[in-house]
Order: sequence, then structure tokens, then C-alpha cells
Amino acid sequence: MKQCLIIGSAPMKDLSVFSKYDPKNSFIICADGGLDTAKAAKLSPNLVIGDFDSAKCEPPASVEVIRLQREKDDTDMMCAVKEGIRRGFQSLVLFGAAGGREDHTYANYCALEYISSQGRQGEMVMDHTHIFIMTRGRMLLRQMKGATVSVFPFGTGMCSVTYRGMKYRLEEGVLISNDPRGTSNVLINDDASITLHSGHAIIFVLDHV
Repeated sequence: MKQCLIIGSAPMKDLSVFSKYDPKNSFIICADGGLDTAKAAKLSPNLVIGDFDSAKCEPPASVEVIRLQREKDDTDMMCAVKEGIRRGFQSLVLFGAAGGREDHTYANYCALEYISSQGRQGEMVMDHTHIFIMTRGRMLLRQMKGATVSVFPFGTGMCSVTYRGMKYRLEEGVLISNDPRGTSNVLINDDASITLHSGHAIIFVLDHV
């Protein structure tokens, strides 16, 4: 099945990041102002969803639109995530989800955790940073030698993790929320991994540039 690319309203500096995710063969959802980013990147959305309080342009007449009430429990991004999951997508990649309002950025981290809790693969993409939430299992980091990796507990006071293929090794090590020692590890192998033994974790992978 195609992957689902969801574009939010937060500003994006480097629109070339889309090319790494094969947008022509993906299902693209624009969450409100993400429609403006899609237009700037010359991407054609399959669905536009939102209350349209931030979009500056109107969706094309040929594109499916879900209009939301302005007063609602979920953010536009969260509504887009739930719609992508409802349509059966197993992989959801979020763009324009960080770098704007800080509370919205955190809300989008929560959306990532929701994706993982539903048994799907979720990723948030910024200019040179990839963000993941782990709620179980093992994450493989392939062909990313030299990248910087930071791991922190998310939504919980602690998590237990094992690293493979990293400069600073950890074997069922405990990371706690009031100690940022999970900051700035480095991938030293092309095949690296993070295994989560308990808790939930947020993972930041910064490209080696």
C-alpha cells in the first residue's frame, strides 16, 4: 500500500525533503495551511482537511475536502492523522509539523505517539531532522552512518533502551525524564538499532551533513 504524507501548517524552509519520500506515488493529505506548502512544492494533494483558519489558498475543485468545525477537540493535524489511519495506511510521514507554534509542535509529537499506538509507522520530517516515537519493539537505522541520535522518554517518567551501532553503547539502560543524558549519540555503523524494553521514547535523528 502507498504511504501517506501529511503536510501541516508549520513553515518549511527546504521543500526538497519531499523528493526523498516519492510524493508522486504517495497519498497526500494537507492539513489546513499545509495546502500552501503543497502548492509551493508543486505537489498535488489527494485530500485537504481542516477548518481553514490558516490556509491562504483554496483547494482545487477536483480535490476531496473535509471541512472541520473551528471549535473541536482534535487539531487539524490530528484529524488528518486519524483520517489516514482510517483509510488503512500503515506508514504516515508528517511534514510542516514543527517549527511554528511550540504547543502545536508538542501536539504533533502526541500525534506521532498515537500513530505508533495504532500499530502504524510514523515519522516527522524537518529540514535535516527525523523524529520518531517508539512504544514497543526495535527500530532499525540503516545507511545513516554519521547521523546524530538523541533519545528521551516521552509521556512517561522513564524508558529502558539498548543501542547497537552507536558510539556510546547502552544495554537495557534507563533514561529518565529529568536527565537529558540521551542527547547526541552518533551512529558509527550503517546498520544500527534502538530496542525499547519499557516505557515510550521520542527519537531525534539529525542527518550527517
